Amino acid sequence: MDVVADSAEQSRADATRARLLDAAVTAFAERGFHGTTTRDIAAAAGLSPAALYVHHRSKEELLYLISRSGHEHVLALVREAVASSADPAAALLRVVHDFVVTHARDHTTTRVVNYELAALSPAHLAEIREIRHHIEQAIRQLVEAGVRAGVFQTPDPRMAAAALLSLGVDVGRWYRDGGDLSPEYIAARYAEMALRIVGAGSPDAGTG
Repeated sequence: MDVVADSAEQSRADATRARLLDAAVTAFAERGFHGTTTRDIAAAAGLSPAALYVHHRSKEELLYLISRSGHEHVLALVREAVASSADPAAALLRVVHDFVVTHARDHTTTRVVNYELAALSPAHLAEIREIRHHIEQAIRQLVEAGVRAGVFQTPDPRMAAAALLSLGVDVGRWYRDGGDLSPEYIAARYAEMALRIVGAGSPDAGTG
């Protein structure tokens, strides 16, 4: 095969893998990991059941890839937001706003990413937990920096950081498209609550 043919074949394979991942997200969100069969995923992707095993070793591998991609995206988002300002309050507003918007807009994926972890293999779960640790650490360190600067007054930065993360993650569980509240509106209100959780003042205008 020439280079052009090889490239076209690789592009087709990549597109098929992406279709399978998208189908798995939808199926896992609707039925749960254990309630979804490989046949369900293949059918949703418009492929034969055997096609899944050509591109992925197992249903669990699909869940792992979805979870890893989602967690890596959130870690990058959080780190970028933390670095966006030397003012801990401004940085926290950005972190919470971006975190919540992402969990609302991508609510189907974030439900799978956050609520199907128990179905991962021990090795894959350990890898995902490590990424989650980095996310938690970044937010906790931001809260601690705010306390040291006298901007935040919380007596327990670890618990405050856990509360902030829980608020954002839970948006993916209950948010649905077409409701009265936009992701941006929810994010702006959650950002206000975040400052109260860490014992800071009222946010400036412009986060919504």
